[in-house]
Amino acid sequence: MATPPVVSADEWRQAREELLIAEKAATRAQDALAARRRRLPMVAFGPYTFTGTSGDVTLRDLFGDDDQLVVYQFMDLGPDALCPGCTHVTDNVTALDVLADRGISWATVSNMPIEQIDRAKAEHGWTLPFHSSRGTSFADDCGAGEGFMHSAFLRDGDDVYRTYSTGSRGVDRLLFVNNIQDLTVYGRQEDWEDSPEGWPQHPTYG
Repeated sequence: MATPPVVSADEWRQAREELLIAEKAATRAQDALAARRRRLPMVAFGPYTFTGTSGDVTLRDLFGDDDQLVVYQFMDLGPDALCPGCTHVTDNVTALDVLADRGISWATVSNMPIEQIDRAKAEHGWTLPFHSSRGTSFADDCGAGEGFMHSAFLRDGDDVYRTYSTGSRGVDRLLFVNNIQDLTVYGRQEDWEDSPEGWPQHPTYG
């Protein structure tokens, strides 16, 4: 397996400091984007009714007593399939109690029927809130369609507003495993990455 070149401690420190300059610039750019994100307008959203294991719940219900809600739209690939990317995202969802302490609820929804969702939860040991949006226009209205989407909502009383959404690589921000791999020498080892010759790589989700 290929490895990086071996250099002296001083040479490594210099190379690391040069990269740190670029990393700090990226951090400042991310901070600037976050500031713009906080200034986005919002749009009224809903109402929607989802199917849960214990019965129907509305989009408003998903907030509980919190003022903010984050929803992940999990892809529906049919009765005998589970999206590997969405499964990876869901495996990475954690510390929901910490979010709740900050007034943020989490919910995962999917156009999969609730019976399929319950099987997936049991197989993967998922305990997070997970509801079926089948029969609603929620996925289409979010812009997810047959794909996946991460959306943020704010409520004012019982009125619900959408404040943010992202898909594709924007969902990377949620993924502990991906972000840790990005700090390692071989990265995610996926074939789309710009890596040196000889670095281990394989197809995404392969």
